[in-house]
Amino acid sequence: MTELANLEDLFKHMLQDMYYAENKIIKALPEMAKKATDPDLQAALEQHLEETKDQIFKLEHVFEICGYEKKREKCEAIEGLIEEGKSLIEESEEGAVRDLAMIAAAQKVEHYEIASYGTLCNIAQKLGHKDAAKLLHEILEQEKVTDQKLTKVCDGIEDQALEKAA
Repeated sequence: MTELANLEDLFKHMLQDMYYAENKIIKALPEMAKKATDPDLQAALEQHLEETKDQIFKLEHVFEICGYEKKREKCEAIEGLIEEGKSLIEESEEGAVRDLAMIAAAQKVEHYEIASYGTLCNIAQKLGHKDAAKLLHEILEQEKVTDQKLTKVCDGIEDQALEKAA
């Protein structure tokens, strides 16, 4: 028998996947914030840590609403993105270059989350999990705002790096 036999199975699996991912992200963000040299980047990463804790709470509520066991399914994608980000950060010179590497790594994670939560919202609607869809949509919007903040911080750091190089 196939593990993911229907849309409900897929939805549950993807929730478990994102629950795992958000818990991994919580462990990575403090280390990134510590290594950031730009105060705006450091603040953005610290704020995202708090938002991620809230997102985990919302995911736990989605599990309850849907009557699922709170369980984490290993997310290979987030594992790879975090490892790639660590390598990029370690290989980067401290300062603006490392900060920009952190933003690149963080935005890759954000884009993965945006894609995943967008899909989860759609499936929740199709399955009639309206309250769950609302919570997932809130998370999706938070992820989009974080991505925009990172882009804004990135623009400022790039400008500073270019001024120093000139």
